[in-house]
Formats: sequence, C-alpha cells, structure tokens
Amino acid sequence: MGKIVNVVLSGGVGSRLWPISRKTDPKQFLKIFEGKERSLFQYTVLRNEALVDDFMLVTNKTQLVMAEAQAKDLGFSIDKKIVEPVGRNTAPAIALAALALDPEDIMFITPSDHMIGDMKEYKLAVQNTIRLAKEGNIVTFGIQPLKPETGYGYIEYDGEDVKGFREKPNKDLAIRYIRSGNFCWNSGMFCFKASVFLNELKTYQPEMYEACVAAYSNCEDGAIKKEDMEKIPEDSIDFAVLEKSKILKMVKSHFIWSDLGSFDSLISYAKDFGDDDLFHMVKGENVVNSYALASKPVFATRGIDHVVVIEADDCILLISKDKSEEVKQIREYAGKYDKNLL
Repeated sequence: MGKIVNVVLSGGVGSRLWPISRKTDPKQFLKIFEGKERSLFQYTVLRNEALVDDFMLVTNKTQLVMAEAQAKDLGFSIDKKIVEPVGRNTAPAIALAALALDPEDIMFITPSDHMIGDMKEYKLAVQNTIRLAKEGNIVTFGIQPLKPETGYGYIEYDGEDVKGFREKPNKDLAIRYIRSGNFCWNSGMFCFKASVFLNELKTYQPEMYEACVAAYSNCEDGAIKKEDMEKIPEDSIDFAVLEKSKILKMVKSHFIWSDLGSFDSLISYAKDFGDDDLFHMVKGENVVNSYALASKPVFATRGIDHVVVIEADDCILLISKDKSEEVKQIREYAGKYDKNLL
C-alpha cells in the first residue's frame, strides 16, 4: 500500500496581490495572518499534517529557501522535492512529482496559497477524495459556490461525475451557473495515484510525458536541469489531462475556501475568519465600503466609495474595490516604471 503524500505546489508570485506580494516575497510566504505569525504556506502544511503520511514540495530555487525556512519554523523538514529552474505550469510540475514517488502513492495536490476553514468538513472531503483515488480515479475538489464569482473556474457535475469544465465566466454566466445548481468552483486541488496520473498523461500528452521522464531521469536530488525543463511542453493539468480524462470524479466540498487571489477575496477572508487586524476601514464622512491595508490610518473626503488602499514599503496602490482583478496590469505598468517594484 502506497503512502498519502501532500504535494505542495509553490511557484507563483501572487501578481494580483501586488504590491505586498513580490517575486522576492510572494503571497504564500507573507506573514500577514494570525497577528503576522503565519503564512499561507505554513497554514497548508499545518492543516494537512494529520491527513497525510508525507509531504513533497514542487517549487523553484528561490522559493525553496523560503519554504524550508518556514517549514523549519513549524518543526517540519520536507525532504521530498522537485526544484524547477523554469516554470512549465501545473501538468509538468505534477508529472515530475509523480515520477519521484512510488506508483501506488496517493498524491494529494494542493497549492500553497489557499486559505481553508471548517476543518471537520475539510477532513471529510479529503477522506472522500482519497477513497476515490484508491479506486483508480482522478479526483478533483469542487467547492460549493457562495456567489456568482467571476474570478474562478467552474466544474459542471452530476453526483461524483464531472460533466465538464468552464473557464472564468462573466457575471451573467456565473449567475446562470449558480442558479442551475450543478456547478462548483474549481479549487485547483486534486487527488490520484502517481501511476494513474502518469498513465493518463502518457495517453493524452505523450510528448509531455516523455519529456518529463527524460528530465527526471537526468535530475540530481530533485533539481531539474534547465535545458531539460525547457524541452517540456507547457500546460495546466486542467487542459492537459482533466478535460480529456474518462476516469474523472469530483467531491463536492462544503468547507470555507478562498484562493486569496485578489484584494476582494482577501477582504472577504478577513470578514469570514474574523481577522480584524488585516484591513482597516478608510475613515471619513460618508465613506462607503472602503478599506486600507496600511501601517497608518487612512482618511478620505466625503463620498469616497468602494476604494482599496494598499501600502508597501516603496509604493502605494489605490484601486476601486470591484477592479481588484486588474492589479496584474497595474503591476506590469509599475514594472516598466521601476523594475525593482516587481
């Protein structure tokens, strides 16, 4: 019987949470939670500790240093790792991790930058996905949607069967999904045997599979060589495997979940989890639904509505609350002005 291994993916820079999230200090390692004592990466390790037999980290060289230091703070040592010199998206990352494990190992794939609440429901969902994975399925977590969110992908389902995936919808389409009652948010969390995933990848993406096998066979202590990594086709697990697989299942999950991918979701997290120290209301007469993440009180003239102020050491971001998905473009603009701001 194989082990249950939490494969933690950490490679993104959290560009939609700029300017507090940077290349040198991405959002999964920011200690802005629980009185600035914990990061999202640390929450990920802590909540899965009792549910798995081992951990594996898939990351790059820079983030490996951060991850190892933060794991050490928790008294952990993550020995299994895949270190990518360049990112090629989630399908190759997971394939390389699968090649490093026993074929019968159950891979519980989680991003390193999600926030989850209601551990009783979470534990139940993880147990159900492991059960289905042991039966030879590719399993995804579907999150019960709370609102017509346009920042997430959706899964159409019938019981445990997946009928299809939908890209991030516009507002009208998201409302239709919610009203239909048979759509869940796509969480980006998965579970399957290492051998099952590799067989599916070999079936649907043989070029990617062969390139991953060659790259892993030539690596040293999990560190993939750059010339080998660059030969691997780039694609997400959703497009490469999930949308084609005939052995796909979904566990509908009722725990509190957020990918904290925008300031809107970060504000919602602060409300849902009672983290009153994370954001402060902008102060002033007739100031409506406006928030500040800043070291000092923020005051505004009357009539300010739906504004978010984000303070970093070297710049300040001012955005409309309903435009937080556009932070990526603002980040790119700032980077052209000064590369050090990235």
